[in-house]
Amino acid sequence: MQWTNDSRLLGFILVGFSDQPQLELILFGVILFLYFMTLLGNSTIILVSLLDSKLHNPMYFFLSHLSFLDLCFTSSIVPQLLVNLGSSDKSITYGGSVVQLYVSLALGSTECVLLAVMSYDRYVAVCRPLHYSFVMHPRVCSILASMAWLSGVTTTLIQSTLTLQLPFCGNRKVDHFFCEVPVLIKLACVDTTFNQAELFVASVLFLVVPLSLILMSYGNIAQAVLKIKSAIGRRKAFRTCSSHVMVVIIFYGTIIFMYLQPTKSRSKDQGKFVSLFYTVVTPMLNPLIYTLRNKEVKAALKKFMGKTL
Repeated sequence: MQWTNDSRLLGFILVGFSDQPQLELILFGVILFLYFMTLLGNSTIILVSLLDSKLHNPMYFFLSHLSFLDLCFTSSIVPQLLVNLGSSDKSITYGGSVVQLYVSLALGSTECVLLAVMSYDRYVAVCRPLHYSFVMHPRVCSILASMAWLSGVTTTLIQSTLTLQLPFCGNRKVDHFFCEVPVLIKLACVDTTFNQAELFVASVLFLVVPLSLILMSYGNIAQAVLKIKSAIGRRKAFRTCSSHVMVVIIFYGTIIFMYLQPTKSRSKDQGKFVSLFYTVVTPMLNPLIYTLRNKEVKAALKKFMGKTL
Protein backbone atom coordinates (compact mmCIF):
# COMPACT_ATOMS: atom_id res chain seq x y z
CA MET A 1 0.00 0.00 0.00
CA GLN A 2 1.31 3.50 -0.89
CA TRP A 3 1.26 5.82 2.10
CA THR A 4 0.69 9.52 1.46
CA ASN A 5 2.35 12.09 3.68
CA ASP A 6 0.41 15.34 3.20
CA SER A 7 2.16 16.79 6.25
CA ARG A 8 5.34 17.07 4.20
CA LEU A 9 3.54 19.46 1.86
CA LEU A 10 1.28 21.28 4.30
CA GLY A 11 3.25 21.10 7.54
CA PHE A 12 1.63 20.54 10.93
CA ILE A 13 -0.95 22.24 13.12
CA LEU A 14 0.30 22.81 16.66
CA VAL A 15 -2.81 22.52 18.80
CA GLY A 16 -0.96 23.81 21.86
CA PHE A 17 -3.33 25.60 24.23
CA SER A 18 -5.97 26.47 21.60
CA ASP A 19 -8.57 24.45 23.54
CA GLN A 20 -8.20 27.06 26.30
CA PRO A 21 -8.44 30.39 24.38
CA GLN A 22 -8.91 32.39 27.59
CA LEU A 23 -5.46 31.19 28.67
CA GLU A 24 -3.59 31.98 25.46
CA LEU A 25 -3.33 35.76 25.97
CA ILE A 26 -2.07 35.29 29.55
CA LEU A 27 0.47 32.70 28.42
CA PHE A 28 1.61 35.00 25.61
CA GLY A 29 2.46 37.78 28.07
CA VAL A 30 4.09 35.49 30.63
CA ILE A 31 6.15 33.56 28.07
CA LEU A 32 7.26 36.76 26.31
CA PHE A 33 8.52 38.13 29.64
CA LEU A 34 10.26 34.87 30.57
CA TYR A 35 11.87 34.66 27.11
CA PHE A 36 13.22 38.21 27.46
CA MET A 37 14.62 37.35 30.91
CA THR A 38 16.18 34.16 29.48
CA LEU A 39 17.94 36.11 26.73
CA LEU A 40 19.12 38.77 29.15
CA GLY A 41 20.25 36.41 31.92
CA ASN A 42 22.09 33.87 29.81
CA SER A 43 23.72 36.52 27.60
CA THR A 44 24.95 38.26 30.76
CA ILE A 45 26.46 35.02 32.11
CA ILE A 46 28.32 34.41 28.83
CA LEU A 47 29.54 38.01 28.61
CA VAL A 48 30.72 38.20 32.23
CA SER A 49 32.47 34.80 31.97
CA LEU A 50 34.38 36.03 28.94
CA LEU A 51 35.30 39.49 30.25
CA ASP A 52 36.25 38.71 33.86
CA SER A 53 39.63 36.97 34.08
CA LYS A 54 38.73 35.59 37.54
CA LEU A 55 36.03 33.48 35.90
CA HIS A 56 38.41 31.92 33.37
CA ASN A 57 38.28 28.46 34.92
CA PRO A 58 36.57 25.14 34.07
CA MET A 59 33.43 25.78 36.13
CA TYR A 60 32.56 28.97 34.25
CA PHE A 61 33.74 27.54 30.95
CA PHE A 62 31.05 24.87 31.26
CA LEU A 63 28.56 27.40 32.65
CA SER A 64 29.03 29.51 29.51
CA HIS A 65 28.26 26.45 27.40
CA LEU A 66 25.13 25.81 29.49
CA SER A 67 23.97 29.41 29.04
CA PHE A 68 24.58 29.24 25.29
CA LEU A 69 22.65 25.95 25.17
CA ASP A 70 19.71 27.47 27.04
CA LEU A 71 19.69 30.49 24.72
CA CYS A 72 19.56 28.32 21.61
CA PHE A 73 17.17 25.73 23.07
CA THR A 74 14.51 28.20 24.14
CA SER A 75 14.95 30.19 20.90
CA SER A 76 14.24 27.05 18.86
CA ILE A 77 10.78 26.79 20.46
CA VAL A 78 9.52 30.05 21.96
CA PRO A 79 9.31 32.33 18.87
CA GLN A 80 7.00 29.88 17.06
CA LEU A 81 5.04 29.36 20.29
CA LEU A 82 4.50 33.13 20.64
CA VAL A 83 3.34 33.38 17.02
CA ASN A 84 0.80 30.60 17.57
CA LEU A 85 -0.42 32.03 20.88
CA GLY A 86 -0.86 35.48 19.38
CA SER A 87 -2.85 34.48 16.31
CA SER A 88 -5.56 32.11 15.17
CA ASP A 89 -3.13 30.42 12.78
CA LYS A 90 -1.60 27.46 14.64
CA SER A 91 0.30 26.00 11.69
CA ILE A 92 4.01 25.40 11.31
CA THR A 93 5.63 24.64 7.96
CA TYR A 94 7.16 21.24 7.40
CA GLY A 95 10.60 22.83 7.11
CA GLY A 96 10.02 24.72 10.35
CA SER A 97 8.96 21.55 12.15
CA VAL A 98 12.04 19.69 10.88
CA VAL A 99 14.38 22.44 12.10
CA GLN A 100 12.58 22.62 15.46
CA LEU A 101 12.72 18.85 15.92
CA TYR A 102 16.41 18.46 15.06
CA VAL A 103 17.64 21.54 16.94
CA SER A 104 15.60 21.18 20.15
CA LEU A 105 16.44 17.48 20.52
CA ALA A 106 20.15 18.06 19.87
CA LEU A 107 20.33 20.85 22.44
CA GLY A 108 18.24 19.05 25.05
CA SER A 109 20.36 15.90 24.76
CA THR A 110 23.57 17.94 24.90
CA GLU A 111 22.41 19.60 28.13
CA CYS A 112 21.84 16.20 29.75
CA VAL A 113 25.45 15.23 29.10
CA LEU A 114 26.84 18.68 29.90
CA LEU A 115 25.26 18.66 33.38
CA ALA A 116 27.01 15.33 34.04
CA VAL A 117 30.31 16.85 32.90
CA MET A 118 29.75 19.82 35.23
CA SER A 119 29.14 17.46 38.16
CA TYR A 120 32.44 15.70 37.39
CA ASP A 121 34.15 19.11 37.45
CA ARG A 122 32.70 19.75 40.94
CA TYR A 123 33.77 16.25 42.05
CA VAL A 124 37.38 16.90 41.06
CA ALA A 125 37.32 20.38 42.65
CA VAL A 126 36.11 19.06 46.02
CA CYS A 127 37.56 15.55 46.19
CA ARG A 128 40.82 16.00 44.23
CA PRO A 129 41.71 19.69 44.77
CA LEU A 130 45.47 19.16 44.44
CA HIS A 131 45.02 17.51 41.02
CA TYR A 132 42.31 19.88 39.80
CA SER A 133 44.44 22.03 37.48
CA PHE A 134 45.94 18.90 35.90
CA VAL A 135 42.74 16.84 35.57
CA MET A 136 40.60 19.76 34.37
CA HIS A 137 43.20 21.12 31.97
CA PRO A 138 41.72 23.53 29.36
CA ARG A 139 42.31 20.94 26.64
CA VAL A 140 40.44 18.29 28.68
CA CYS A 141 37.58 20.73 29.26
CA SER A 142 37.33 21.43 25.54
CA ILE A 143 37.25 17.70 24.79
CA LEU A 144 34.52 17.07 27.39
CA ALA A 145 32.41 19.96 26.06
CA SER A 146 32.89 18.74 22.48
CA MET A 147 31.80 15.23 23.47
CA ALA A 148 28.63 16.64 25.03
CA TRP A 149 27.78 18.58 21.86
CA LEU A 150 28.68 15.65 19.59
CA SER A 151 26.48 13.26 21.57
CA GLY A 152 23.51 15.62 21.20
CA VAL A 153 24.03 15.99 17.45
CA THR A 154 24.39 12.22 17.03
CA THR A 155 21.18 11.34 18.86
CA THR A 156 19.11 13.92 17.00
CA LEU A 157 20.42 12.71 13.64
CA ILE A 158 19.25 9.20 14.54
CA GLN A 159 16.01 9.86 16.44
CA SER A 160 14.70 12.76 14.36
CA THR A 161 15.51 11.08 11.06
CA LEU A 162 13.77 7.83 12.08
CA THR A 163 10.74 9.79 13.29
CA LEU A 164 10.41 11.86 10.12
CA GLN A 165 10.52 8.71 7.99
CA LEU A 166 7.25 7.53 9.56
CA PRO A 167 4.13 7.93 7.40
CA PHE A 168 1.55 10.24 8.99
CA CYS A 169 -1.19 9.54 6.41
CA GLY A 170 -2.46 13.10 6.43
CA ASN A 171 -2.48 13.43 10.24
CA ARG A 172 -1.41 17.04 10.78
CA LYS A 173 -2.70 17.93 14.24
CA VAL A 174 0.08 17.82 16.82
CA ASP A 175 -1.45 17.93 20.30
CA HIS A 176 1.46 19.92 21.67
CA PHE A 177 3.00 23.39 21.31
CA PHE A 178 6.19 22.25 19.56
CA CYS A 179 7.40 19.30 17.51
CA GLU A 180 9.22 16.63 19.50
CA VAL A 181 9.77 12.93 18.94
CA PRO A 182 7.11 11.41 21.29
CA VAL A 183 4.21 13.48 19.92
CA LEU A 184 5.17 12.88 16.29
CA ILE A 185 5.43 9.14 16.87
CA LYS A 186 1.81 9.24 18.08
CA LEU A 187 0.76 10.73 14.72
CA ALA A 188 2.14 7.82 12.72
CA CYS A 189 -0.35 5.50 11.05
CA VAL A 190 1.88 2.41 11.21
CA ASP A 191 3.26 0.23 13.98
CA THR A 192 5.80 2.31 15.94
CA THR A 193 7.15 -0.39 18.27
CA PHE A 194 10.69 0.04 16.92
CA ASN A 195 10.54 3.84 17.31
CA GLN A 196 9.17 3.53 20.83
CA ALA A 197 11.96 1.10 21.75
CA GLU A 198 14.58 3.37 20.21
CA LEU A 199 13.15 6.35 22.13
CA PHE A 200 13.30 4.39 25.39
CA VAL A 201 16.93 3.39 24.79
CA ALA A 202 17.84 7.00 24.01
CA SER A 203 16.02 8.16 27.15
CA VAL A 204 18.05 5.72 29.25
CA LEU A 205 21.33 6.79 27.62
CA PHE A 206 20.68 10.53 27.97
CA LEU A 207 18.68 10.61 31.20
CA VAL A 208 19.40 7.60 33.40
CA VAL A 209 23.13 7.25 32.64
CA PRO A 210 24.07 10.96 33.07
CA LEU A 211 21.87 11.23 36.17
CA SER A 212 23.55 8.13 37.65
CA LEU A 213 26.97 9.70 37.05
CA ILE A 214 25.77 12.93 38.68
CA LEU A 215 24.49 11.04 41.74
CA MET A 216 27.80 9.15 42.00
CA SER A 217 29.75 12.40 41.79
CA TYR A 218 27.69 14.10 44.48
CA GLY A 219 27.70 10.98 46.64
CA ASN A 220 31.50 11.15 46.70
CA ILE A 221 31.38 14.92 47.24
CA ALA A 222 29.05 14.50 50.24
CA GLN A 223 31.40 11.94 51.79
CA ALA A 224 34.40 14.21 51.26
CA VAL A 225 32.62 17.26 52.69
CA LEU A 226 31.46 15.41 55.80
CA LYS A 227 35.10 14.55 56.53
CA ILE A 228 36.02 18.25 56.65
CA LYS A 229 36.35 19.22 60.32
CA SER A 230 35.90 22.96 59.81
CA ALA A 231 32.28 24.17 59.62
CA ILE A 232 33.40 27.06 57.42
CA GLY A 233 35.15 24.62 55.09
CA ARG A 234 32.03 22.45 54.83
CA ARG A 235 29.83 25.46 54.03
CA LYS A 236 32.28 26.63 51.37
CA ALA A 237 32.36 23.18 49.76
CA PHE A 238 28.57 22.89 49.76
CA ARG A 239 28.23 26.40 48.37
CA THR A 240 30.41 25.57 45.35
CA CYS A 241 28.01 22.74 44.44
CA SER A 242 24.59 24.01 45.56
CA SER A 243 23.82 26.00 42.39
CA HIS A 244 24.56 23.04 40.13
CA VAL A 245 22.52 20.69 42.33
CA MET A 246 19.48 22.98 42.06
CA VAL A 247 19.81 23.18 38.27
CA VAL A 248 20.10 19.37 38.02
CA ILE A 249 17.01 18.81 40.20
CA ILE A 250 14.88 21.24 38.19
CA PHE A 251 16.06 20.04 34.77
CA TYR A 252 16.07 16.29 35.34
CA GLY A 253 12.90 16.36 37.44
CA THR A 254 10.80 17.75 34.59
CA ILE A 255 12.54 15.80 31.81
CA ILE A 256 12.19 12.45 33.59
CA PHE A 257 8.52 13.21 34.24
CA MET A 258 8.02 13.68 30.50
CA TYR A 259 10.15 10.91 29.03
CA LEU A 260 10.29 8.09 31.58
CA GLN A 261 6.80 8.27 33.09
CA PRO A 262 4.16 6.13 31.33
CA THR A 263 2.11 8.34 29.01
CA LYS A 264 -1.21 7.01 30.30
CA SER A 265 -0.41 8.13 33.85
CA ARG A 266 -0.54 11.85 33.00
CA SER A 267 -3.10 14.07 31.28
CA LYS A 268 -2.39 15.89 28.01
CA ASP A 269 -2.58 19.32 29.65
CA GLN A 270 -0.28 18.18 32.44
CA GLY A 271 2.30 17.08 29.89
CA LYS A 272 2.06 20.42 28.05
CA PHE A 273 2.62 22.48 31.18
CA VAL A 274 5.55 20.31 32.27
CA SER A 275 7.06 20.77 28.79
CA LEU A 276 6.42 24.50 29.10
CA PHE A 277 8.37 24.49 32.34
CA TYR A 278 11.52 22.87 30.96
CA THR A 279 11.46 24.75 27.66
CA VAL A 280 10.65 28.24 28.98
CA VAL A 281 11.04 28.47 32.77
CA THR A 282 14.16 26.35 33.37
CA PRO A 283 16.39 28.27 30.87
CA MET A 284 15.34 31.48 32.65
CA LEU A 285 16.00 30.08 36.14
CA ASN A 286 19.52 28.79 35.46
CA PRO A 287 21.29 32.19 35.29
CA LEU A 288 19.29 33.42 38.30
CA ILE A 289 20.33 30.40 40.36
CA TYR A 290 24.01 30.78 39.47
CA THR A 291 23.92 34.56 40.01
CA LEU A 292 22.03 34.69 43.30
CA ARG A 293 23.92 31.81 44.92
CA ASN A 294 27.42 32.53 43.61
CA LYS A 295 29.59 35.27 45.13
CA GLU A 296 32.09 35.20 42.25
CA VAL A 297 29.42 35.82 39.62
CA LYS A 298 27.81 38.56 41.72
CA ALA A 299 31.19 40.25 42.19
CA ALA A 300 31.90 40.00 38.45
CA LEU A 301 28.47 41.48 37.67
CA LYS A 302 29.05 44.42 40.04
CA LYS A 303 32.45 45.01 38.46
CA PHE A 304 30.98 44.83 34.96
CA MET A 305 28.06 47.14 35.84
CA GLY A 306 30.48 49.60 37.44
CA LYS A 307 32.53 49.81 34.25
CA THR A 308 29.50 50.24 31.98
CA LEU A 309 27.96 52.93 34.20
